[in-house]
Amino acid sequence: MPKHTPQNLDKTVTDIVKLLLDKSLKIATAESCTGGMISQLITSVPNASSVFDMGVCTYANNAKMQLLGVKSESLENHGAVSCEVALEMAKGIKTLAKSDIGVSVTGIAGPSGGTEEKPVGTVYCGFSYKDAEFACLLRLSEMKLSDREKVRRYTCQCVFEILDELISHNE
Repeated sequence: MPKHTPQNLDKTVTDIVKLLLDKSLKIATAESCTGGMISQLITSVPNASSVFDMGVCTYANNAKMQLLGVKSESLENHGAVSCEVALEMAKGIKTLAKSDIGVSVTGIAGPSGGTEEKPVGTVYCGFSYKDAEFACLLRLSEMKLSDREKVRRYTCQCVFEILDELISHNE
């Protein structure tokens, strides 16, 4: 879970954009439950155009498949909210944008749509950078986060903190 609070999100994003600038890296995003919030946060920082290639909001499964190359089998076997789909989304956006880093988010922001297996606040984040390709599960329901806006903001905070670790420790 994040080291910082979502109230510090603007500073965290500014720090990431500076880190990307310092390392001459380009990033692209594929978002579902955050609805473009990660892209909006990045582009709110001056000089973001030097590091931000592309952001797509692939809310529908067809968009995930058509734009990002997510396999229909992954969606059928694991569902849109899954490790497999998050990873395919991250790899797909990195390839589509020809960027250095691909980031994805897919989850259930609520207030409805959750199940016993995947309650509101279940979010998968995918990352593709150099040889590192991985997805992580955020169980925000365990933090009693079921408010849609809080789930989305907390997800963004987690993504930017993971990016900080990934970029800083993967030379």
